[in-house]
Amino acid sequence: MSDKPLIVQGDLTLLLETEGPGYLPARDAIAPFTELVKSPEYVHTYRVSHLSLWNAAATGRSADDVLAALHEHSRFPVPQNVVREITQYMGRYGTLQLVREGDELHLVAKDPLALTEARHVKAAQPWMLDLLAPDRCRVDARFRGHLKLALTLAGLPVEDLAGYTVGDPLSFTLRETCVSGKPFQLRDYQREAGEIFHAAGSVKGGCGTVVLPCGAGKTVVAIGAMALAQCHTLILTTNVVAVRQWIREILDKTTLTEDQVGEYTGEVKDIKPVTLATYQILTYRQKKDADFPHFGLFAAKKWGLIVYDEVHLLPAPVFRVSAEVQATRRLGLTATLVREDGKEGDVFALIGPKRYDVPWKTLEAQGWIATATCTEIRLPQPISRYVEYAQSTDRERVRIASENPAKKAVVEELIEAHKGESILVIGQYISQLEELAAELDLPLITGQTPQRERERLYKDFRDGRIPALIVSKVGNFAIDLPEASVMVQISGTFGSRQEEAQRLGRILRPKEDGRQAHFYSLVTRDTREQEFALHRQLFLVEQGYQYKVEVRELGVG
Repeated sequence: MSDKPLIVQGDLTLLLETEGPGYLPARDAIAPFTELVKSPEYVHTYRVSHLSLWNAAATGRSADDVLAALHEHSRFPVPQNVVREITQYMGRYGTLQLVREGDELHLVAKDPLALTEARHVKAAQPWMLDLLAPDRCRVDARFRGHLKLALTLAGLPVEDLAGYTVGDPLSFTLRETCVSGKPFQLRDYQREAGEIFHAAGSVKGGCGTVVLPCGAGKTVVAIGAMALAQCHTLILTTNVVAVRQWIREILDKTTLTEDQVGEYTGEVKDIKPVTLATYQILTYRQKKDADFPHFGLFAAKKWGLIVYDEVHLLPAPVFRVSAEVQATRRLGLTATLVREDGKEGDVFALIGPKRYDVPWKTLEAQGWIATATCTEIRLPQPISRYVEYAQSTDRERVRIASENPAKKAVVEELIEAHKGESILVIGQYISQLEELAAELDLPLITGQTPQRERERLYKDFRDGRIPALIVSKVGNFAIDLPEASVMVQISGTFGSRQEEAQRLGRILRPKEDGRQAHFYSLVTRDTREQEFALHRQLFLVEQGYQYKVEVRELGVG
């Protein structure tokens, strides 16, 4: 019997045994072209999907590379239908290409049969015009994004080589010493990510997504890409705090000046050569059926680059307008391409394929992000709550389990255990957080907290005047708290893997004293919350984190 840990199944699922020395090499080999589906203790299940194969192809991997990894680590021969599927679907990437011919946009095919198939995709037909040759047709350039999305959803990914508008020029350089006085240079992986995206200005680059963990400097990757592009840039992000952090970083690390960098939010609307805006302001409208008045920002200047921070969170209206700005270079930044609504294909088609990623544990080993331990603490409910739980709907059960009062004592215990460290307590339900904040006499930040007050509390936390801070889901994204080393999660958004990744990322910035990060998730055992927790863990397990489970005894409360 072979000691290889991988079993490749005919339905394109992979079973990977976690015990034994072959596990880590096999996991690292298959990670670039698979998605983790289940992660019980001894055997993890991965899926090979069309999208995972196309993203792998976009990073330069071939079908031969993928099959070589499977053959090397598989205990049994790889089924022939799997070989055919991988070869066929990876071969599709690049078979259809969008190219510019003078003022026209053409869809060309390496195989005329692929163009015939594309022309029979009903959703794409409105934008496919004259057939110029068996392998070439003219398409409506105004609907470049709509065409790519329709064909991607039909299983026909398009490699976009039509090029981009130059955008208004903007000359600046990266500083060698930050305004703050610290020396500055791009890390190797940050420089490499920017260069791969930019591709020396060729049509081979200019659109796509960079996947890096929180704390690894995705903002700096974008600044590096901006320095390569040297053009007016629009940057979209999740909230006002993030906008202002971006502005601070840009002014600190580049020669751009305050009169060149503007904020476009609900509070300030200042359009400059580099403009930072929130998704919320772009998707604001007075009535559900009204127009989006701030979409004009996309046409306000001749942008040469649009940066989408936290691209996995793009709201549907921004997807819509992104379909119409395909002639502008587009850079997506994210810690995970997972979208719980299954719209990863929209990111692939409209923003661009994954161009670059680095496993979290690789950056941890190199010292660029903090070492982290992940612990799930499973708690019983007080007996009185079990009857209420049993008689409730599924949705109500999640909330009842999430608001388990037994969690308060554990939060107190963890705060005491990590005394002297900077601790974040995060949750989903405002009433639960308000009660906890009152009982523990700790400050609370929610979506209703005024911006000025948020920034004051964040500053006090960074400066050590507040040892622990309670935050709602506004703390999932783009808060710059480099000293935070402990996260206690008391409730979450159902089984959201992306939220789990974002929350862990809040504590991964390297600590000056080399301190380890600790991520705790408090879960009510034998409930729907425990089921969701298993799903949330998938991303962390996929990135190589060991997830310790601690079970508390019955009778608490």
